[in-house]
Amino acid sequence: MDTLAVVLNAPETLELRSLPLTEPDDQDVVVEVSHSGISTGTERLLWSGKMPPFPGLGYPLVPGYESVGTIIHAGSNSGRKVGDFVFVPGARCFGEVRGLFGGAASHLVSKSDRVTEINTQVPEQGVLLALAATAYHALHAPEFKAPDLIVGHGVLGRLLARITLALGGPAPVVWETAEDRRTGALGYQVISPDEDARKNYNIIQDVSGNTAVIDTLVSRLAKGGEIVLAGFYTGTVGFAFPPAFMREARFRVAAEWAPEDLAGTKALVESGRLSLDGLISHCEPARHAPDAYKKAFSDPRCIKMILDWRA
Repeated sequence: MDTLAVVLNAPETLELRSLPLTEPDDQDVVVEVSHSGISTGTERLLWSGKMPPFPGLGYPLVPGYESVGTIIHAGSNSGRKVGDFVFVPGARCFGEVRGLFGGAASHLVSKSDRVTEINTQVPEQGVLLALAATAYHALHAPEFKAPDLIVGHGVLGRLLARITLALGGPAPVVWETAEDRRTGALGYQVISPDEDARKNYNIIQDVSGNTAVIDTLVSRLAKGGEIVLAGFYTGTVGFAFPPAFMREARFRVAAEWAPEDLAGTKALVESGRLSLDGLISHCEPARHAPDAYKKAFSDPRCIKMILDWRA
């Protein structure tokens, strides 16, 4: 069986082409993908060639780790059934072409324990589960402490704010430098950093990915405050020591989500406590993938781009 897939042959060289799929075994499922998301974090780095050394990195590759679709084949020992609608966090099923992270394709072969059955009112919103689980992990590990400041109002920043409220925390302040991205808040305030004089934040979640902002964040901490680095930073992260020393600042790096984070996020969505409405700003047919990737990485109004594989 073949699949149509997004292939990055080299940095900034992307095409849509047919690839052979790995033969499924009795523990595998085959998923017919309806939608996949484009990450403006990791996939932008793969696109630009700026991804730091990463296990399995190399071109050509199939990107993507935010796919949803229907199981069309279930192995005899998979524990799944045909017709289940599932979230797939990428796959490695393309033969000699690397799957990093391997979700941007019309069909995927995956071990059954890697897929998660989902039930959403709007099926394409399932692509947001990976980012939502990332936000949940940043907030919930090792224990939930509500941030009073979130830096960045892209889709990850919005999810951090929404999950904070869903977990019972008070409404955080959100900083956003781009005026086009200050809309879309649900129950919290989004402002420019220049409008905020506060200097006693206890917990700051930074999803900007901008290493230059760290010293500014230190200057806004209360004594003993914490900065959580929840974005992805390509350069060396550093800070001036004296201000951090005076505040006894603490730093925490939030790594990628774990299965329990996905389960917790899914429970919030299915209970109605977490809404995923309004987070997908653009959707393009998969055949327009080359243009869709460029738009996702260059248009500040593009909060979240997804590809529709159904055609």
